[in-house]
Amino acid sequence: MTKADIVSKIAEQTGIEKVSVQATGEAFMDSVKESLTEGNNVYLRGFGSFIVKERAEKTGRNISKNQSIIIPAHNIPAFKPAKTFIEEVKDNVSVK
Repeated sequence: MTKADIVSKIAEQTGIEKVSVQATGEAFMDSVKESLTEGNNVYLRGFGSFIVKERAEKTGRNISKNQSIIIPAHNIPAFKPAKTFIEEVKDNVSVK
């Protein structure tokens, strides 16, 4: 499902114009990005959490030059689904 599909579905379910739904969706995503950039997690009860994970420094390999490189510690965004969300997906999605 793409962003356009989501916008269409929400517009159809709520009767709100697609342009307004898209603007609201973009504002939501911008707010989540801004919050994570500032180091704050975003919690959506019953859905999940957008969190910042810290990756430790580690040693990697540059295969083409056959040498070790140090990958510095860094932060990455992540999503952790709520337990109810996980259970709903487990119970309703069939394996293809």
